[in-house]
Amino acid sequence: MMADILPPVSDPAILGQLDTLAKRHRAAGGVVMQLIGYVGGSAEGLLSKLPGPVRNGLDGATERALSGAMTAAERSRGIVADRPDWMNRTLTTAMGAAGGVGGLGSSLAELPFTVTMLLRAIQGIAAEHGFDPASEEVRLECLRVFASAGPLEDDDGMDLSFLAARATITGSSMKSLIAKVAPRLSIVLGQKLAAQAAPLLGAVAGAAVNYAFTSYYQEIARVHFGLKRLARDTGTDEGVLREELVARIAK
Repeated sequence: MMADILPPVSDPAILGQLDTLAKRHRAAGGVVMQLIGYVGGSAEGLLSKLPGPVRNGLDGATERALSGAMTAAERSRGIVADRPDWMNRTLTTAMGAAGGVGGLGSSLAELPFTVTMLLRAIQGIAAEHGFDPASEEVRLECLRVFASAGPLEDDDGMDLSFLAARATITGSSMKSLIAKVAPRLSIVLGQKLAAQAAPLLGAVAGAAVNYAFTSYYQEIARVHFGLKRLARDTGTDEGVLREELVARIAK
């Protein structure tokens, strides 16, 4: 049985909102890349600066950080209200500065706290768009935001993997999805650690990198949940909207 072929989007109002989301996605890495460009040279060379044992343990460390972050972020929602974007950036920037003071050792200790803060910020954006972060489905969607390339990824902001997350980053449970997202995120976090531990920069580099990461993932979360809200509010198939958005980002 052949799948239904859905018509392309023609509503000017919907297309206008897709254009807005596309601009937000393209901008996510623009100013951020300028901010962190001085930290460690090209993104490709950053991972090679990490000691071998650290590189080899990144996947496991990232998986543990994500698992802990999901629990910590969810528990904190009943205690601390969602914060505006600028406050999340301020808090994670302070964490990065503290982590950068002691080089790689303190950066490794700071990493789980930053991942938790990023996830909590993503959950807050989901709630802002009318989705319940306590639901299993939305918790999985928050994790899928991490499947996008990080701000140190050398792709000119054109990585579209998060838009195809339903097809490529899937899982029937939180544990299985974390296991699939962790290897990709570990590369991004490894670049963060290497940039943060750059000689002579210390706290300044740590603050800049965390500011960059928070800004990037907040913007990507707004695109991700903005697309889902558009599909929900207009009754348009989300897959069709995703294809339209990819085409606009790639222009």
